[in-house]
Amino acid sequence: MSREPLSQKEIEDRLAELPGWALDGDKLTRTYRLGSHFAAAGLVVHIARTQDELDHHSDLTLGYRTVALSVHTHSAGGALTAFDFELARRVETLAPAHGAE
Repeated sequence: MSREPLSQKEIEDRLAELPGWALDGDKLTRTYRLGSHFAAAGLVVHIARTQDELDHHSDLTLGYRTVALSVHTHSAGGALTAFDFELARRVETLAPAHGAE
């Protein structure tokens, strides 16, 4: 997987495949809502494990019954890369198991 910056068209195409995710400036973002603080903490741990597996880490914020992610690639000058969208895709597949919406 490339850590080269994606074009605006590539970003738009990939974003269209990730409902609930949005662009905030040059970052890919999403906030999940969960049924309890404990469920939110569990999701954070699961995301952290996934980030370690990919060796690609986001800004991850645990709130009361919420988990927020902000993703971009530091080594690409803060641009969005395929790694950002892969991390988002993986989080999307694991979030429902925690009751995340």
